[in-house]
Amino acid sequence: MPQTFDICIRGAGVVGRTLALLLARERLRVALVAGPAPVASDVRAYALNAASRQLLESLRSWPDAAHATAVARMQVHGDQGGEVRFDAAAQGVPALAWIVDVPALEARLADAVRFQSHIELLEAPVPAALTVVCEGRASRTRAEFGVEFDATPYPQHAIATRLVCELPHGQTARQWFSHDSILAFLPLGGADGNAVAVVWSVPAEQVPGLLALDAHAFEERLYAASLGALGSVRLGSERATWPLQLAQARHWCGTAPSTGSWVLAGDAAHNVHPLAGQGLNLGLGDAQALAQVLGAREGWRSVGDLRLLRRYERQRKAEILPMGLATDGLQQLFARPEGAWQMLRNGGMKRFEHSGPLKNWIARRAMGSH
Repeated sequence: MPQTFDICIRGAGVVGRTLALLLARERLRVALVAGPAPVASDVRAYALNAASRQLLESLRSWPDAAHATAVARMQVHGDQGGEVRFDAAAQGVPALAWIVDVPALEARLADAVRFQSHIELLEAPVPAALTVVCEGRASRTRAEFGVEFDATPYPQHAIATRLVCELPHGQTARQWFSHDSILAFLPLGGADGNAVAVVWSVPAEQVPGLLALDAHAFEERLYAASLGALGSVRLGSERATWPLQLAQARHWCGTAPSTGSWVLAGDAAHNVHPLAGQGLNLGLGDAQALAQVLGAREGWRSVGDLRLLRRYERQRKAEILPMGLATDGLQQLFARPEGAWQMLRNGGMKRFEHSGPLKNWIARRAMGSH
């Protein structure tokens, strides 16, 4: 007898694997369809909050301390003296976030999937009561289903790489805003490390020139942009780049003649600017919410029931809206080079730094606390 599946997940990235493990825990039979293998090493690192850590730990998929560096402090610098600082001790928490190495996280999830009997890894989609699309922002399946994906491109691309720094990072995440770029140094290698993951959002027209620079010239540009905060820097990896956008699918669920019911999760459903480091946290929130909705369904209701899927869609859209508005607003505010806007944003940063309850509320939201 051919095996039948309750759910077919298209896309075996972090969100897809996490969702598969959550659904398997609900005793659902899951087909997990992997996409093509990456052609180059992955230089990205994710900032994961406490909610994401708790979720991944429950699946025994949290990386070891060498690959999940706790962020004890965060420093955000404006372009005219504005500055905001966050401190884990002041919040009464062990860390504001953890900077997680992508390959290490994917390896832990892959091991967990391999030992879960309710999940089968496949190379091609199969019929199921529900198809979940976790293929990322450029999802082919989403396009096949005719889903409108409303995307507003930013005039920036992200450049990602790794650096080895002269000075230790001190478990501090650092970010520098200017009118044409946003640079982030995210601590790697554990508490005593001196490596950082770099995410540098720069005008799209500057990207070819920056990628064409030799290693020394590129290092000099990063040293200048970071105001020498960690001393001299040396490239520790290749450079990668991708365009930035604010995007959301108009519909996150529906039916298709060829597959039946479908639902979107992760970057296939929504994209936000990476300046707040919340992209994967939102995607893991999708996986957890969808698994909870499906796990709590009435016994007579199919996992493909559109009422269930619309419940998930409403819940997640409401959760994601504030983050999308906040990141877009900050990007727009710092994109204005005029002096009046420069004074406004830096004055706002200074007032926010001393805002007390508001600052604490924002910090707890970013950490995944409500």
